[in-house]
Amino acid sequence: MKVKIKKNFKTREYKLIKSWEDVTLENWLKLIDYTNEDKSTEALKTITELSDIPKKLVKELQLRDVAIIMGKIAEMQSEQDTELKKIIKINGVKYGFFPDLNSLSLGEWSDLETMIKVGIEKNMPNIMAILFRPIVNETDSGVYTIEAYDGDIAIRSEEMKKMSAEQVQNALVFFYNLGKELCKILPLYLMKELKETKTQLHQTLLQKSGGTLG
Repeated sequence: MKVKIKKNFKTREYKLIKSWEDVTLENWLKLIDYTNEDKSTEALKTITELSDIPKKLVKELQLRDVAIIMGKIAEMQSEQDTELKKIIKINGVKYGFFPDLNSLSLGEWSDLETMIKVGIEKNMPNIMAILFRPIVNETDSGVYTIEAYDGDIAIRSEEMKKMSAEQVQNALVFFYNLGKELCKILPLYLMKELKETKTQLHQTLLQKSGGTLG
């Protein structure tokens, strides 16, 4: 999107994002931080982050122009695509969203849960690095498999910062909705596992003692 600014009787064009899809996860994390600032500082940093307008020139904009630009940005965010794209490409590498979240391992779920508790905003690149992994096999029908999880996500989380913020938000919504269901199921599952473990332990003790246990 082009923004025309007139200064010293000269009009120059600057680039503003065309849609929310142009905003990367790295951009978005900064925008989230800006909301803790006062409104004028938030506007200054947001416009500078999402356009190529020099910071000095942004400071010289009239308030009505600032309001128009911020309004356009808010409009783009409200019109963002809400469909989760399960396959994305970053720097030529294809990444696939975890194909079946119901099949998450306890280790994967534990890491995700910890990151969310520590701070979801701070750990968004790490969370995306768990949910999106390089595709190792893909069929013509769109079925794919991703790399196994080994807990080593440092490099991948840096790559995830280039991911579209739009897709990050959609992935988080998808994961959050599943998480609510898992939280209902998990306690029941753990109770069942605990009961089975106690039964197995009881039988083992019986066999070793050769008698009966109360």
